[in-house]
Amino acid sequence: MRDALVLGFAVTGQAAARALRGLGLTVIAVDDGEISPNTERVASDLGVELVARPPRALLAELAGRSQLVVLSPGVPPSHPIFAVADQDKIVAEIELAFSLSAVPVVAITGTNGKTTVTSLVTEILRAAGKRAEAVGNIGRPFIEAVSDTGTEIFVVEVSSFQLAWTKTFRPSVACWLNLAEDHLDWHAGLDEYAAAKARIWANQQSSDVAVVNADDPVVMKWSATAPGRAVTFGRREADFTERSGVIVGPTGPICAVSDLPRSLPHDVTNSCAASAVAMSAGADAASCAQALRLGVPMRHRIEFVGESEAIRYYDDSKATTPSAVLAALTGLDPVILIAGGRNKGLDLGAIVDGLEEESARDAGPGLGRLHGVVAIGESAADIVRAFGERAGVPVQRTGSMAEAVETARAMARSGDSVLLSPGCASFDWYRSYGERGDDFARAVRNLAARESRSGADTKDPGEFETSSEGESNEPTIT
Repeated sequence: MRDALVLGFAVTGQAAARALRGLGLTVIAVDDGEISPNTERVASDLGVELVARPPRALLAELAGRSQLVVLSPGVPPSHPIFAVADQDKIVAEIELAFSLSAVPVVAITGTNGKTTVTSLVTEILRAAGKRAEAVGNIGRPFIEAVSDTGTEIFVVEVSSFQLAWTKTFRPSVACWLNLAEDHLDWHAGLDEYAAAKARIWANQQSSDVAVVNADDPVVMKWSATAPGRAVTFGRREADFTERSGVIVGPTGPICAVSDLPRSLPHDVTNSCAASAVAMSAGADAASCAQALRLGVPMRHRIEFVGESEAIRYYDDSKATTPSAVLAALTGLDPVILIAGGRNKGLDLGAIVDGLEEESARDAGPGLGRLHGVVAIGESAADIVRAFGERAGVPVQRTGSMAEAVETARAMARSGDSVLLSPGCASFDWYRSYGERGDDFARAVRNLAARESRSGADTKDPGEFETSSEGESNEPTIT
Protein backbone atom coordinates (compact mmCIF):
# COMPACT_ATOMS: atom_id res chain seq x y z
CA MET A 1 0.00 0.00 0.00
CA ARG A 2 1.26 3.46 -0.90
CA ASP A 3 1.59 5.83 2.05
CA ALA A 4 0.40 9.15 0.58
CA LEU A 5 -1.44 10.58 -2.40
CA VAL A 6 -0.94 14.30 -3.12
CA LEU A 7 -3.65 16.15 -5.08
CA GLY A 8 -2.13 18.93 -7.20
CA PHE A 9 1.56 19.20 -7.97
CA ALA A 10 2.24 22.92 -8.22
CA VAL A 11 4.24 24.85 -5.58
CA THR A 12 2.31 23.65 -2.52
CA GLY A 13 1.83 20.11 -3.78
CA GLN A 14 5.52 19.80 -4.47
CA ALA A 15 6.34 21.13 -0.99
CA ALA A 16 3.91 18.62 0.55
CA ALA A 17 5.44 15.77 -1.42
CA ARG A 18 8.92 16.85 -0.34
CA ALA A 19 7.86 16.92 3.32
CA LEU A 20 6.22 13.51 3.08
CA ARG A 21 9.26 12.02 1.41
CA GLY A 22 11.35 13.53 4.19
CA LEU A 23 9.22 11.56 6.64
CA GLY A 24 10.12 8.40 4.77
CA LEU A 25 6.76 7.96 3.06
CA THR A 26 6.14 6.72 -0.44
CA VAL A 27 4.31 9.41 -2.44
CA ILE A 28 2.28 9.47 -5.61
CA ALA A 29 1.01 12.80 -6.99
CA VAL A 30 -1.79 13.55 -9.41
CA ASP A 31 -2.41 16.79 -11.27
CA ASP A 32 -5.26 17.80 -13.54
CA GLY A 33 -3.22 20.37 -15.47
CA GLU A 34 -0.57 20.18 -18.15
CA ILE A 35 2.65 18.66 -16.84
CA SER A 36 5.74 20.59 -17.91
CA PRO A 37 9.18 18.97 -18.33
CA ASN A 38 10.36 20.93 -15.29
CA THR A 39 7.53 19.51 -13.17
CA GLU A 40 8.43 16.02 -14.34
CA ARG A 41 12.04 16.64 -13.29
CA VAL A 42 10.92 17.81 -9.83
CA ALA A 43 8.87 14.65 -9.37
CA SER A 44 11.74 12.49 -10.53
CA ASP A 45 14.21 14.24 -8.21
CA LEU A 46 11.85 13.72 -5.27
CA GLY A 47 11.24 10.08 -6.12
CA VAL A 48 7.52 10.81 -6.61
CA GLU A 49 5.38 9.04 -9.18
CA LEU A 50 3.41 11.70 -11.08
CA VAL A 51 0.13 10.91 -12.83
CA ALA A 52 -1.47 13.51 -15.10
CA ARG A 53 -5.26 13.80 -15.36
CA PRO A 54 -6.09 10.29 -14.13
CA PRO A 55 -9.54 8.94 -15.08
CA ARG A 56 -11.95 8.44 -12.23
CA ALA A 57 -11.32 4.69 -11.97
CA LEU A 58 -7.56 5.16 -11.68
CA LEU A 59 -7.99 7.96 -9.16
CA ALA A 60 -10.18 5.67 -7.05
CA GLU A 61 -7.55 2.93 -7.25
CA LEU A 62 -4.75 5.30 -6.19
CA ALA A 63 -6.82 6.68 -3.29
CA GLY A 64 -7.70 3.18 -2.14
CA ARG A 65 -4.02 2.20 -2.06
CA SER A 66 -3.09 5.30 -0.03
CA GLN A 67 -3.16 5.80 3.72
CA LEU A 68 -3.27 9.60 3.37
CA VAL A 69 -4.71 11.96 0.73
CA VAL A 70 -3.20 15.47 0.91
CA LEU A 71 -5.06 18.36 -0.75
CA SER A 72 -3.26 21.29 -2.31
CA PRO A 73 -5.06 24.66 -1.89
CA GLY A 74 -7.83 25.22 -4.40
CA VAL A 75 -8.88 21.62 -4.99
CA PRO A 76 -12.60 22.29 -5.55
CA PRO A 77 -15.43 20.42 -3.81
CA SER A 78 -16.51 19.13 -7.23
CA HIS A 79 -13.27 17.19 -7.62
CA PRO A 80 -13.92 13.42 -7.93
CA ILE A 81 -11.43 12.68 -5.14
CA PHE A 82 -14.16 13.43 -2.60
CA ALA A 83 -16.39 10.77 -4.12
CA VAL A 84 -13.78 8.05 -4.46
CA ALA A 85 -11.58 8.52 -1.36
CA ASP A 86 -12.24 7.59 2.25
CA GLN A 87 -13.06 10.95 3.88
CA ASP A 88 -11.03 10.01 6.96
CA LYS A 89 -7.90 9.87 4.82
CA ILE A 90 -8.30 13.38 3.36
CA VAL A 91 -6.18 16.13 4.92
CA ALA A 92 -5.53 19.74 3.87
CA GLU A 93 -1.93 20.86 3.41
CA ILE A 94 -2.15 23.42 6.23
CA GLU A 95 -3.48 20.72 8.54
CA LEU A 96 -0.60 18.41 7.69
CA ALA A 97 1.83 21.26 8.31
CA PHE A 98 0.15 22.14 11.60
CA SER A 99 0.46 18.53 12.76
CA LEU A 100 4.21 18.75 12.14
CA SER A 101 4.76 22.18 13.69
CA ALA A 102 6.62 22.30 17.00
CA VAL A 103 5.93 26.01 17.59
CA PRO A 104 2.79 28.17 18.07
CA VAL A 105 0.69 29.06 15.05
CA VAL A 106 -1.21 32.31 14.42
CA ALA A 107 -3.70 32.25 11.53
CA ILE A 108 -5.40 35.06 9.62
CA THR A 109 -8.19 34.88 7.07
CA GLY A 110 -10.65 37.30 5.47
CA THR A 111 -11.95 38.37 2.08
CA ASN A 112 -9.79 41.49 2.04
CA GLY A 113 -6.68 42.61 3.88
CA LYS A 114 -5.28 39.28 5.03
CA THR A 115 -1.91 39.66 3.29
CA THR A 116 -1.37 43.12 4.75
CA VAL A 117 -2.41 42.09 8.25
CA THR A 118 -0.34 38.89 8.09
CA SER A 119 2.69 40.96 7.11
CA LEU A 120 2.05 43.55 9.82
CA VAL A 121 1.62 40.91 12.51
CA THR A 122 4.87 39.26 11.46
CA GLU A 123 6.75 42.57 11.64
CA ILE A 124 5.26 43.39 15.06
CA LEU A 125 6.29 40.01 16.45
CA ARG A 126 9.78 40.48 15.06
CA ALA A 127 9.95 43.93 16.67
CA ALA A 128 9.02 42.18 19.92
CA GLY A 129 12.07 39.95 19.54
CA LYS A 130 10.31 36.83 18.27
CA ARG A 131 11.60 34.85 15.29
CA ALA A 132 8.34 34.96 13.32
CA GLU A 133 7.74 33.88 9.72
CA ALA A 134 4.79 34.65 7.47
CA VAL A 135 3.71 31.58 5.50
CA GLY A 136 0.73 30.02 3.76
CA ASN A 137 -1.37 31.85 1.21
CA ILE A 138 1.02 34.82 1.45
CA GLY A 139 3.74 33.00 -0.47
CA ARG A 140 5.87 30.23 1.04
CA PRO A 141 3.80 27.09 1.74
CA PHE A 142 3.36 26.32 5.43
CA ILE A 143 4.36 22.70 4.82
CA GLU A 144 7.69 23.85 3.38
CA ALA A 145 8.49 26.21 6.27
CA VAL A 146 7.45 23.90 9.10
CA SER A 147 10.84 22.19 9.21
CA ASP A 148 12.68 25.47 9.88
CA THR A 149 14.27 25.04 13.27
CA GLY A 150 14.94 28.77 13.81
CA THR A 151 11.29 29.86 13.73
CA GLU A 152 9.56 30.55 17.06
CA ILE A 153 6.08 31.33 15.70
CA PHE A 154 4.34 30.94 12.35
CA VAL A 155 1.93 33.59 11.06
CA VAL A 156 -0.20 31.75 8.50
CA GLU A 157 -2.39 33.46 5.92
CA VAL A 158 -5.18 31.00 5.12
CA SER A 159 -7.88 31.05 2.47
CA SER A 160 -11.34 29.55 2.52
CA PHE A 161 -10.05 26.89 0.10
CA GLN A 162 -7.52 25.76 2.68
CA LEU A 163 -9.83 26.02 5.67
CA ALA A 164 -12.76 24.17 4.09
CA TRP A 165 -11.18 20.75 4.59
CA THR A 166 -9.54 21.24 8.00
CA LYS A 167 -10.50 18.92 10.86
CA THR A 168 -7.90 19.52 13.59
CA PHE A 169 -6.19 22.79 12.57
CA ARG A 170 -5.92 24.77 15.79
CA PRO A 171 -4.08 28.12 15.79
CA SER A 172 -3.54 29.60 19.24
CA VAL A 173 -4.61 32.98 17.83
CA ALA A 174 -7.07 32.96 14.94
CA CYS A 175 -8.29 36.12 13.20
CA TRP A 176 -11.19 36.51 10.76
CA LEU A 177 -10.92 40.00 9.27
CA ASN A 178 -14.12 40.39 7.22
CA LEU A 179 -16.50 38.76 4.78
CA ALA A 180 -17.68 39.89 1.36
CA GLU A 181 -18.75 38.04 -1.76
CA ASP A 182 -15.85 36.10 -3.26
CA HIS A 183 -15.08 32.72 -4.78
CA LEU A 184 -18.73 31.97 -5.48
CA ASP A 185 -17.50 30.04 -8.51
CA TRP A 186 -15.91 27.65 -5.98
CA HIS A 187 -18.24 27.72 -2.97
CA ALA A 188 -21.92 26.84 -3.38
CA GLY A 189 -22.95 30.18 -1.90
CA LEU A 190 -22.09 32.90 0.59
CA ASP A 191 -23.19 30.78 3.56
CA GLU A 192 -20.82 27.97 2.58
CA TYR A 193 -18.03 30.51 2.05
CA ALA A 194 -18.62 31.94 5.53
CA ALA A 195 -18.72 28.49 7.09
CA ALA A 196 -15.34 27.69 5.54
CA LYS A 197 -13.86 30.91 6.93
CA ALA A 198 -15.27 30.16 10.39
CA ARG A 199 -13.28 26.94 10.52
CA ILE A 200 -10.27 29.07 11.41
CA TRP A 201 -11.36 28.89 15.06
CA ALA A 202 -13.51 25.74 14.99
CA ASN A 203 -10.93 23.60 16.80
CA GLN A 204 -9.72 26.17 19.29
CA GLN A 205 -9.98 25.61 23.02
CA SER A 206 -10.81 27.99 25.85
CA SER A 207 -7.15 28.95 26.26
CA ASP A 208 -6.94 30.18 22.64
CA VAL A 209 -7.90 33.58 21.21
CA ALA A 210 -10.37 34.41 18.42
CA VAL A 211 -9.76 37.88 16.97
CA VAL A 212 -13.02 39.24 15.58
CA ASN A 213 -14.05 42.21 13.44
CA ALA A 214 -16.64 44.03 15.52
CA ASP A 215 -17.80 45.98 12.46
CA ASP A 216 -18.69 42.91 10.39
CA PRO A 217 -22.07 41.42 11.38
CA VAL A 218 -21.39 38.06 9.72
CA VAL A 219 -18.04 37.65 11.46
CA MET A 220 -19.61 38.69 14.76
CA LYS A 221 -22.41 36.16 14.30
CA TRP A 222 -19.98 33.32 13.66
CA SER A 223 -17.76 34.39 16.56
CA ALA A 224 -20.39 32.95 18.89
CA THR A 225 -19.18 29.52 17.76
CA ALA A 226 -15.56 30.23 18.71
CA PRO A 227 -14.49 28.21 21.77
CA GLY A 228 -11.63 30.60 22.56
CA ARG A 229 -11.60 34.01 24.21
CA ALA A 230 -12.86 36.71 21.82
CA VAL A 231 -10.81 39.87 21.22
CA THR A 232 -12.44 42.47 18.98
CA PHE A 233 -11.12 45.17 16.66
CA GLY A 234 -12.93 47.78 14.59
CA ARG A 235 -13.72 51.41 13.98
CA ARG A 236 -16.57 51.49 16.48
CA GLU A 237 -16.70 49.95 19.95
CA ALA A 238 -14.00 47.29 20.14
CA ASP A 239 -11.06 46.16 22.25
CA PHE A 240 -8.67 47.54 19.63
CA THR A 241 -9.94 50.68 17.95
CA GLU A 242 -9.20 54.32 17.18
CA ARG A 243 -10.12 57.08 19.61
CA SER A 244 -9.35 60.76 19.11
CA GLY A 245 -6.75 60.01 16.47
CA VAL A 246 -4.98 57.27 18.45
CA ILE A 247 -5.05 53.48 17.97
CA VAL A 248 -5.73 52.03 21.40
CA GLY A 249 -5.95 48.60 23.00
CA PRO A 250 -7.22 47.34 26.33
CA THR A 251 -3.98 48.42 28.04
CA GLY A 252 -3.90 51.93 26.57
CA PRO A 253 -2.55 53.89 23.58
CA ILE A 254 -0.60 52.09 20.86
CA CYS A 255 0.11 54.51 18.01
CA ALA A 256 -1.12 57.87 16.74
CA VAL A 257 -2.99 57.53 13.46
CA SER A 258 -0.93 60.45 12.12
CA ASP A 259 2.21 58.31 12.60
CA LEU A 260 0.99 55.63 10.17
CA PRO A 261 2.49 55.78 6.66
CA ARG A 262 -1.07 56.37 5.46
CA SER A 263 -4.23 56.83 7.48
CA LEU A 264 -7.18 55.92 5.29
CA PRO A 265 -9.95 53.98 7.06
CA HIS A 266 -8.57 50.67 5.80
CA ASP A 267 -5.10 51.41 7.15
CA VAL A 268 -6.52 52.16 10.57
CA THR A 269 -8.64 49.00 10.59
CA ASN A 270 -5.70 46.87 9.46
CA SER A 271 -3.52 48.42 12.16
CA CYS A 272 -6.13 47.66 14.84
CA ALA A 273 -6.47 44.08 13.61
CA ALA A 274 -2.71 43.50 13.47
CA SER A 275 -2.26 44.94 16.96
CA ALA A 276 -5.03 42.71 18.32
CA VAL A 277 -3.49 39.59 16.80
CA ALA A 278 0.11 40.38 17.70
CA MET A 279 -0.61 41.40 21.30
CA SER A 280 -2.72 38.27 21.73
CA ALA A 281 0.35 36.34 20.57
CA GLY A 282 2.66 38.00 23.09
CA ALA A 283 3.77 41.34 21.59
CA ASP A 284 3.59 44.63 23.48
CA ALA A 285 2.24 48.05 22.51
CA ALA A 286 5.70 49.48 21.84
CA SER A 287 6.45 46.73 19.30
CA CYS A 288 3.10 47.38 17.62
CA ALA A 289 3.86 51.10 17.33
CA GLN A 290 7.34 50.46 15.93
CA ALA A 291 6.07 48.19 13.14
CA LEU A 292 2.91 50.19 12.38
CA ARG A 293 4.91 53.37 11.83
CA LEU A 294 7.04 51.61 9.22
CA GLY A 295 4.16 49.82 7.48
CA VAL A 296 4.49 47.06 4.90
CA PRO A 297 4.34 48.29 1.27
CA MET A 298 2.57 45.67 -0.85
CA ARG A 299 3.01 45.01 -4.56
CA HIS A 300 -0.12 45.50 -6.67
CA ARG A 301 -2.16 46.81 -3.73
CA ILE A 302 -2.91 50.45 -4.55
CA GLU A 303 0.75 50.70 -5.50
CA PHE A 304 1.79 54.09 -6.84
CA VAL A 305 3.14 53.54 -10.35
CA GLY A 306 3.92 57.11 -11.36
CA GLU A 307 2.69 60.55 -12.41
CA SER A 308 2.63 62.25 -15.80
CA GLU A 309 0.92 65.50 -16.80
CA ALA A 310 -0.56 65.89 -13.29
CA ILE A 311 -2.28 62.50 -13.51
CA ARG A 312 -1.31 59.81 -11.00
CA TYR A 313 -1.47 56.09 -11.74
CA TYR A 314 -2.12 53.30 -9.19
CA ASP A 315 -1.85 49.53 -9.57
CA ASP A 316 -4.44 47.69 -7.46
CA SER A 317 -4.37 44.51 -9.53
CA LYS A 318 -4.71 42.39 -6.38
CA ALA A 319 -8.26 43.73 -5.91
CA THR A 320 -10.25 40.78 -7.28
CA THR A 321 -13.58 41.45 -5.52
CA PRO A 322 -16.04 44.37 -5.57
CA SER A 323 -15.39 44.99 -1.87
CA ALA A 324 -11.66 45.39 -2.55
CA VAL A 325 -12.42 47.88 -5.33
CA LEU A 326 -14.57 49.91 -2.97
CA ALA A 327 -11.77 49.93 -0.40
CA ALA A 328 -9.43 51.39 -3.01
CA LEU A 329 -11.90 53.94 -4.36
CA THR A 330 -12.59 55.46 -0.96
CA GLY A 331 -9.00 56.71 -0.87
CA LEU A 332 -9.01 58.42 -4.29
CA ASP A 333 -11.06 61.34 -5.63
CA PRO A 334 -11.45 62.06 -8.50
CA VAL A 335 -10.56 58.85 -10.29
CA ILE A 336 -10.76 56.96 -13.58
CA LEU A 337 -11.35 53.28 -12.76
CA ILE A 338 -10.05 50.43 -14.93
CA ALA A 339 -12.07 47.33 -14.00
CA GLY A 340 -12.91 43.88 -15.32
CA GLY A 341 -11.35 40.48 -15.92
CA ARG A 342 -12.63 36.99 -15.22
CA ASN A 343 -15.59 37.20 -12.89
CA LYS A 344 -15.69 34.71 -10.00
CA GLY A 345 -19.48 34.55 -9.86
CA LEU A 346 -19.73 37.92 -8.09
CA ASP A 347 -22.15 40.80 -8.59
CA LEU A 348 -19.99 43.58 -10.05
CA GLY A 349 -22.89 45.95 -9.54
CA ALA A 350 -21.96 45.81 -5.85
CA ILE A 351 -19.32 48.45 -6.62
CA VAL A 352 -22.08 50.82 -7.68
CA ASP A 353 -24.17 49.81 -4.65
CA GLY A 354 -21.31 50.63 -2.33
CA LEU A 355 -20.66 54.03 -3.86
CA GLU A 356 -24.37 54.90 -3.76
CA GLU A 357 -24.47 53.87 -0.10
CA GLU A 358 -21.45 56.04 0.65
CA SER A 359 -23.22 59.04 -0.84
CA ALA A 360 -26.50 58.25 0.95
CA ARG A 361 -24.67 58.15 4.30
CA ASP A 362 -22.98 61.45 3.43
CA ALA A 363 -19.68 59.62 3.98
CA GLY A 364 -18.18 60.65 0.65
CA PRO A 365 -18.93 61.65 -2.95
CA GLY A 366 -20.01 58.17 -3.99
CA LEU A 367 -20.34 57.86 -7.76
CA GLY A 368 -19.32 61.51 -7.96
CA ARG A 369 -15.72 60.48 -7.36
CA LEU A 370 -15.66 58.71 -10.76
CA HIS A 371 -14.80 60.76 -13.85
CA GLY A 372 -15.00 57.60 -15.95
CA VAL A 373 -14.66 53.81 -16.09
CA VAL A 374 -12.66 51.68 -18.53
CA ALA A 375 -13.94 48.11 -18.94
CA ILE A 376 -11.50 45.28 -19.68
CA GLY A 377 -11.45 41.49 -19.98
CA GLU A 378 -14.15 38.84 -20.15
CA SER A 379 -16.46 40.76 -17.82
CA ALA A 380 -16.22 44.05 -19.73
CA ALA A 381 -19.89 43.86 -20.68
CA ASP A 382 -20.87 43.48 -17.01
CA ILE A 383 -18.79 46.56 -16.12
CA VAL A 384 -20.44 48.56 -18.91
CA ARG A 385 -23.87 47.44 -17.72
CA ALA A 386 -23.18 48.28 -14.07
CA PHE A 387 -21.68 51.71 -14.57
CA GLY A 388 -23.01 52.92 -17.90
CA GLU A 389 -26.57 51.68 -18.03
CA ARG A 390 -27.31 51.77 -14.31
CA ALA A 391 -25.13 54.48 -12.79
CA GLY A 392 -24.76 56.83 -15.73
CA VAL A 393 -20.98 57.01 -15.44
CA PRO A 394 -19.01 57.39 -18.72
CA VAL A 395 -17.73 53.92 -19.65
CA GLN A 396 -15.54 52.77 -22.53
CA ARG A 397 -14.69 49.18 -23.39
CA THR A 398 -11.16 48.25 -24.46
CA GLY A 399 -9.39 45.14 -25.74
CA SER A 400 -5.94 45.35 -24.13
CA MET A 401 -4.21 46.87 -21.14
CA ALA A 402 -2.29 49.32 -23.32
CA GLU A 403 -5.56 50.48 -24.86
CA ALA A 404 -7.15 50.73 -21.41
CA VAL A 405 -4.38 53.02 -20.15
CA GLU A 406 -4.61 55.19 -23.28
CA THR A 407 -8.39 55.41 -22.89
CA ALA A 408 -8.15 56.25 -19.20
CA ARG A 409 -5.62 58.98 -20.00
CA ALA A 410 -8.00 60.48 -22.54
CA MET A 411 -10.85 60.50 -20.00
CA ALA A 412 -8.75 61.95 -17.17
CA ARG A 413 -8.43 65.59 -16.21
CA SER A 414 -5.54 67.30 -14.52
CA GLY A 415 -5.42 66.16 -10.87
CA ASP A 416 -7.23 62.87 -11.51
CA SER A 417 -5.96 59.44 -10.54
CA VAL A 418 -6.12 56.42 -12.84
CA LEU A 419 -6.72 53.27 -10.80
CA LEU A 420 -6.42 49.69 -12.04
CA SER A 421 -8.70 47.91 -9.57
CA PRO A 422 -10.30 45.08 -11.55
CA GLY A 423 -12.72 43.47 -9.08
CA CYS A 424 -12.13 40.24 -11.02
CA ALA A 425 -9.55 37.50 -11.38
CA SER A 426 -6.78 37.92 -13.94
CA PHE A 427 -6.96 34.56 -15.69
CA ASP A 428 -8.64 35.76 -18.87
CA TRP A 429 -5.64 37.77 -20.11
CA TYR A 430 -2.90 36.89 -17.61
CA ARG A 431 -1.44 34.10 -15.50
CA SER A 432 -1.65 36.09 -12.26
CA TYR A 433 -2.73 39.42 -10.80
CA GLY A 434 0.98 40.27 -10.54
CA GLU A 435 1.47 39.85 -14.28
CA ARG A 436 -1.60 42.01 -14.87
CA GLY A 437 -0.28 44.75 -12.60
CA ASP A 438 3.14 44.65 -14.26
CA ASP A 439 1.51 45.02 -17.68
CA PHE A 440 -0.41 48.04 -16.40
CA ALA A 441 2.79 49.64 -15.05
CA ARG A 442 4.54 48.96 -18.37
CA ALA A 443 1.71 50.62 -20.31
CA VAL A 444 1.81 53.63 -18.00
CA ARG A 445 5.58 54.05 -18.41
CA ASN A 446 5.26 53.81 -22.19
CA LEU A 447 2.52 56.44 -22.18
CA ALA A 448 4.58 58.79 -19.99
CA ALA A 449 7.61 58.39 -22.25
CA ARG A 450 5.54 59.33 -25.31
CA GLU A 451 4.07 62.33 -23.51
CA SER A 452 7.55 63.48 -22.54
CA ARG A 453 8.90 63.10 -26.07
CA SER A 454 6.00 65.05 -27.49
CA GLY A 455 6.90 67.96 -25.23
CA ALA A 456 3.77 67.66 -23.16
CA ASP A 457 5.86 67.01 -20.07
CA THR A 458 9.02 68.88 -19.11
CA LYS A 459 10.48 65.75 -17.53
CA ASP A 460 12.92 63.51 -19.28
CA PRO A 461 11.40 60.00 -19.74
CA GLY A 462 14.01 58.64 -17.36
CA GLU A 463 12.68 60.98 -14.67
CA PHE A 464 9.19 59.51 -14.67
CA GLU A 465 8.37 58.78 -11.06
CA THR A 466 7.70 55.05 -10.90
CA SER A 467 7.70 52.20 -8.46
CA SER A 468 7.95 49.21 -10.79
CA GLU A 469 10.22 47.43 -8.32
CA GLY A 470 7.77 47.88 -5.47
CA GLU A 471 9.75 50.66 -3.79
CA SER A 472 7.04 53.31 -3.96
CA ASN A 473 7.14 56.30 -1.69
CA GLU A 474 3.38 55.91 -1.56
CA PRO A 475 2.11 53.40 1.01
CA THR A 476 -0.49 50.87 0.03
CA ILE A 477 -3.71 49.73 1.62
CA THR A 478 -5.96 46.72 1.45
